Amino acid sequence: MPVAMAPVTPGKLIILSGPSGAGKSTVVSKLLEHCPLPIELSVSATTRAPRAGERDGIDYYFLSREEFAQRRAENQFLECKEVFGRGDWYGTPRERVATGLAEGKWLILEIDVEGARSVLGSHPDCITIFLHCGSVEELERRLRGRGTEDEEALQRRLAVARQELRSLHLYRHVIMNDLQDRAVGEICEVLLSYQRAT
Repeated sequence: MPVAMAPVTPGKLIILSGPSGAGKSTVVSKLLEHCPLPIELSVSATTRAPRAGERDGIDYYFLSREEFAQRRAENQFLECKEVFGRGDWYGTPRERVATGLAEGKWLILEIDVEGARSVLGSHPDCITIFLHCGSVEELERRLRGRGTEDEEALQRRLAVARQELRSLHLYRHVIMNDLQDRAVGEICEVLLSYQRAT
């Protein structure tokens, strides 16, 4: 007689937003490493070309513009947008998220405020976290320190950051990333509180 498998507890969807320079990618990387929950970063699709060392299906799903447009027309993305006017699109594949949640994974969507609004439309119960470093001035200091953008691109990012900081009301949790390890610990504790509540 076959052994009945225990039903899998569905996972949770986590939105992590924050302006450029807030340290989202590093915080997520440490969270995946140190938090004891079955957390995974949701892999986005993009039309931009792979950078050195990036792998399809691991870092991004790299799609042609035609393929992305077709999937967008078929409503295959939870959210998608053209980023910073460069002509490249990014999106969260709807089916991958549904599969991951059904498998009991806690999926992190590292998306902007506009994307968060879209996802909240279909997943109003997801866990929303906004990460920031205290002020636009501190963001500017961090962005200049990276030295990866010209002045025009930097000012564009700062303008977007000011807009995003006006949308904090969308998020259940606002975490300050002035000390990275503390921010990671706070986010992990927030997530564990949801696990304890289920």
